[in-house]
Amino acid sequence: MGHLDHATFGWLTPVLSYAMAAVGAALGLRCTVRALGTSGRSRRNWLLTAASALGTGIWTMHFVAMLGFGVTGTDIRYDVPLTLLSLLIAMLVVGAGVFAVGYGRDRPRALFAGGLTTGLGVASMHYLGMAALRLHGTLTYDPVLVTASVVIAVVAATAALWAALHITSPAAVAVASLVMGAAVSSMHYTGMLAIGVRVAPSGAELPGATVMQFIFPLAVGLGSYLFLTSAFVALSPPARDRTAEAAATASGGASAQRAARAPAG
Repeated sequence: MGHLDHATFGWLTPVLSYAMAAVGAALGLRCTVRALGTSGRSRRNWLLTAASALGTGIWTMHFVAMLGFGVTGTDIRYDVPLTLLSLLIAMLVVGAGVFAVGYGRDRPRALFAGGLTTGLGVASMHYLGMAALRLHGTLTYDPVLVTASVVIAVVAATAALWAALHITSPAAVAVASLVMGAAVSSMHYTGMLAIGVRVAPSGAELPGATVMQFIFPLAVGLGSYLFLTSAFVALSPPARDRTAEAAATASGGASAQRAARAPAG
């Protein structure tokens, strides 16, 4: 069995991956709260932003953590198409859960369905990402820890969607996002503890891309997307503020018209 190191750079990758998960959760929750206060095209757009933020945050958390993953006795490469497919799955399943909550009329049923779908999708993303690993040897899995990681994913997803429905204040969203970041990180590292590697030393060149060739640039790009989108959402006024501003503008315009029609003297 090869020795597995989950933090070859020390605390850097665990802390940075947790930050990515927390930022994605905060942005996704905030966008969902905005969506539930609107309707029509605006709701759809906010939900799409929420889904992309949550999916990106979860995927980036996973692969930033994987930057610190190493196995003695073998190099590691990543299958590019499978890795990109794991990103697509993360966004699609999170989108399904967010839209179920955003448009579901029966909130408890929508929450259950959305949490289950999203949690299973997040777990699928994780293990598909692990299937993209290329190394000299084979991976084995502890079924008990795999099951535990899937349960954590479902519970975390359900809690995130519940928070989106019931938490509205920025301070509460911030606290919820920190908890969600911890939950997603726990799911990842529980899944990683389930792994064992039987190394088969070989001089053959591994297929795929190295972590610095592919994972690192993609993680940096998606992390930048999260922070830029966070800035946009923070600077975008809530719907009630825009409504109040429009009402004030209309009221001011009506007053000006009445004043103009009033007789002089």
